[in-house]
Amino acid sequence: MSNDIEKIVQSRYGAVAQSGLSSERDDVRQVAAAFGYTEEELRSIPADANMGLSCGNPIASASLRPGEVVVDLGSGGGLDVFLAAQKVGPTGRAIGIDMTEEMIELARRNAIKAGDGKPPANVEFHLAMIDDLPLPSDSVDCVISNCVINLAADKHAVFREMARVLKPGGRLAISDIALKKAIPPEVGQDILAYVGCVAGAIPIEEYKQGLISSGLTAVEIVDTGADLNVYSKIAGQSACCTPSAHDQGGCCGSAVSSDLPVLSQSTPDFHNRLTELLRKYDVNDFAASVKVFAVKPR
Repeated sequence: MSNDIEKIVQSRYGAVAQSGLSSERDDVRQVAAAFGYTEEELRSIPADANMGLSCGNPIASASLRPGEVVVDLGSGGGLDVFLAAQKVGPTGRAIGIDMTEEMIELARRNAIKAGDGKPPANVEFHLAMIDDLPLPSDSVDCVISNCVINLAADKHAVFREMARVLKPGGRLAISDIALKKAIPPEVGQDILAYVGCVAGAIPIEEYKQGLISSGLTAVEIVDTGADLNVYSKIAGQSACCTPSAHDQGGCCGSAVSSDLPVLSQSTPDFHNRLTELLRKYDVNDFAASVKVFAVKPR
């Protein structure tokens, strides 16, 4: 089942990369602002790097310093990588990791825009899984991620990889979705809710214990109180399923791969069922946008 989930996530986020969502749209900027990005930050990077997929702003809490190496797990169009590159400067490195070819291609095009025709020397993007990072052990000062680890099929493998690549004394600053209480079964059983960042989430305490088990210390998970229904502002959003997104046909109006064991997502019955499901439940009742912090012992 984990391979099926990975294929579905890749398909959905590949479609987002080609959707044209960007900071040039008011609704996309509103979502970024709701999760802590400033207008100044958004103006400083290519518009296509922001597609309204965030659930926080890890750069705001990462305390990045010049010369540091930072890696972004699930870097998408490069939003946080480009902001991180500004913080670590020319002597540092900002590395983006994403498993979706379309996202990597988009991020590399955005890098050319960010560098006025030539990618910044301190920015790089790699096509890879976040539970198998193409980085040496003890090589990274800070790991960041933004609303991606909740999508990983094996989160504990991701936690172990983060601990492996961090230098002794290195840290992580992550924005993610975690559960405050049990998710309703009919939501949890739906694969599109998984891709929409909800059903893939784990309880806050499990998240904390997973990081501790991987060898990290000073683990802290903070509920930001942000309204997760803000995603409904984006018409045609195909990653986070919301009632208005369904009404626009963006999230569930097209099928993913026909060889996947999922209900036909192009059928009206499936579309209507998902719409009613998400009208019935307020995601804020059981899920939260969280800030996650931890340190690798020296």
